[in-house]
Amino acid sequence: MSIDVARIEAAVAEILDAVGEDPARAGLTATPRRVAEAYSEFFAGNHVDPLDHLADSIEFTANSDQTGELVVLRDIEFRSMCEHHLLPFLGVAHVAYVPDERIIGLGSLARVVETISARAQLQERLTEEIAGAIDEGLSPRGVLVVIDAVHGCVSARGSRQTSSSTVTLASRGVLSDPVERAEVIALIGGRGGNA
Repeated sequence: MSIDVARIEAAVAEILDAVGEDPARAGLTATPRRVAEAYSEFFAGNHVDPLDHLADSIEFTANSDQTGELVVLRDIEFRSMCEHHLLPFLGVAHVAYVPDERIIGLGSLARVVETISARAQLQERLTEEIAGAIDEGLSPRGVLVVIDAVHGCVSARGSRQTSSSTVTLASRGVLSDPVERAEVIALIGGRGGNA
């Protein structure tokens, strides 16, 4: 099912009317269309399988003593929509994996993050789904995902904590070991990392 732009436009016009605005006034006439276009981007990952981005993985043909090497991609910027308030949360994802028999281009890791974040989400689930997709798609020896994000529902309403961020972590395999995990987290935070 694709995104129904006409229904979004009608719903936004109804919301504007419900909050006491006139959807026909000059400054608001294009707002329903703009919101519908934005929602088409925000929820573009709904019908995309993130494993498709990992389908082009290649055999890792290194010597057996090299298979323990770590791959870390830091500061993958993303935006998602909190499913509780439909307000955005923005941040960075840090993805690490220990290859076993397959490796993938680094851009594919960013596309996995982009796809899974382009859905109504909770940060905790987003972190787990990214780790799960990489684990399933590459069968690595270990996966670690750390997400640091600022939530519109925390900064713009309610408690209005404009300086706070939320950090979540998911790990699989050898990177679930606390010592191994700590080493990777130190690497993530080593240069410009936000975790």
